[in-house]
Amino acid sequence: MYVPPHFLEDDKAALHRAIGETRLATLVTLGSEGLEASHVPILLDEGEGPYGAIRGHLARANPQWRRASAETPALIMFLGPDAYVSPNWYATKRETGKVVPTWNYLAIHAYGRVEFFEDAERLRAIVTSLTQRHEGRREKPWAVSDAPEDYIQAQLRGIIGFRLPIDRLEGKWKLSQNRPEADRRGVIEGLEGEGGALESTIAQRMKDGL
Repeated sequence: MYVPPHFLEDDKAALHRAIGETRLATLVTLGSEGLEASHVPILLDEGEGPYGAIRGHLARANPQWRRASAETPALIMFLGPDAYVSPNWYATKRETGKVVPTWNYLAIHAYGRVEFFEDAERLRAIVTSLTQRHEGRREKPWAVSDAPEDYIQAQLRGIIGFRLPIDRLEGKWKLSQNRPEADRRGVIEGLEGEGGALESTIAQRMKDGL
């Protein structure tokens, strides 16, 4: 990932928090058919290795797990909140007019060799943890044990688990850090005026960095 110094985020705790806030990730592998990608919810085990490890699962019918090279590192991409930035928000526009549109966003790339597995107990642990993560705040959370056991066993046979110990972790927080402070404040005001959830999130991230 191209990361100019202005936008580099290398604090592991901040990167882990952002991964935890991301609802869906993209697993990219290189194999016999070239590059392949799948969009999957994941779990981060923060304490494993220098940067943590990522777990998840694919549909067994998805050929990516059969074709991925075991020797070539895989990539998991996390895209956080993002927002369009209008040139009209810059103080510089009023001063010189020398401005163009851009996009602010948070992105994380995690690299490592991916292991695929079929063990039923490991698969059950993944789907149970994912369920607890996404159902836990509901008033009446659904649990894996709510479904008949034979049905769950059949569902587990239909998926393949994966684990990726992270060897390299890259973070890019593109939040107008390369602009003068007056431009940044103009972007914050413009984003807040848009009224969208993503725009508000990016605006708050920018405020945190002022």
